[in-house]
Amino acid sequence: MGNTDKKVFEEEVNEKARRKLKARSESKQSVWAGFGLFGIIGWSVVVPTLLGAALGRWLDRNYPQHFSWTLTFLLIGLLAGCVMAWGWVKKEHSDMHKEENR
Repeated sequence: MGNTDKKVFEEEVNEKARRKLKARSESKQSVWAGFGLFGIIGWSVVVPTLLGAALGRWLDRNYPQHFSWTLTFLLIGLLAGCVMAWGWVKKEHSDMHKEENR
């Protein structure tokens, strides 16, 4: 094994050790970050759903129709919340992969 081969091998081992130590120190933080993300995703679904239901109830009382405004806006709010949650998950996923590639 030549000098350059040893140097390359040594650099690879050092890089792997550095990544392992970094991952070990970040693993404790990532659990709490995961719980935080879980909460954000939950609220991003719940809030639009409840707002849609509240708007629907108000419309049902003030502008009654042969269909339910409450159910209509509840479903619209749920759909909007799911789209927002998907956006959060997609953003976090891309951020994680950007950080891994550094």
